[in-house]
Amino acid sequence: MASEIKEAAEKKYKSRIRKFKKVVKSDEEKDKFFSQLGASFEIFLPTKNPEEMADSFLLYCDVDGTVVDAEYTYNEGEEFESFPVDEKDLKLLVEAVEDFKFVTLKEE
Repeated sequence: MASEIKEAAEKKYKSRIRKFKKVVKSDEEKDKFFSQLGASFEIFLPTKNPEEMADSFLLYCDVDGTVVDAEYTYNEGEEFESFPVDEKDLKLLVEAVEDFKFVTLKEE
């Protein structure tokens, strides 16, 4: 059973990479793809003992890249708690990360 899921995951991964290659090569494919895509990203906050405790904010974006929702997660070992971020705090989080930019990897 484990080998079946691994095989399925590898097949899906290759399919997704082929799609991203098309997106990179064609503005039409890019527009089509991103009109269907929302995104999320997680901000892992620094802690003194990450093996014992971790916390993060998960930000959700719509197809235009606008952050529309967020949640905070706190965990100690296997126990965790998660709750939504209110609108006032969401605005603060967006302001705090607004200068964050993705950059491409340099080719070797």
